[in-house]
Amino acid sequence: MAEFLYKLQLVRGDLLRTGPTEAEQVVVAEHFAYLQGLNEQGVIILVGRTLDTDENTMGLAIFRAESEHAARQIMNADPAVKKSLMTATLHPFKVSLQGI
Repeated sequence: MAEFLYKLQLVRGDLLRTGPTEAEQVVVAEHFAYLQGLNEQGVIILVGRTLDTDENTMGLAIFRAESEHAARQIMNADPAVKKSLMTATLHPFKVSLQGI
């Protein structure tokens, strides 16, 4: 099983300053539920986001997949990506140290 990282960035950079619309709130909830599901399946290693509120903010999902193709499918199935709330970039990744 290989490790991958996908970096998420908001399409609307001011979302954290101005607040999400009702439609965006729905997508954020779906996004979180999707990641929770992957976590319950043992796919996720770590998920989080920076606390910046400007357009430089980003989220990271570090996870395991059988192949780059499978990793891309996982990333593209994220509702935030699928519904264009966020863009995502996939990177091969290697966890070198992991705390408890």
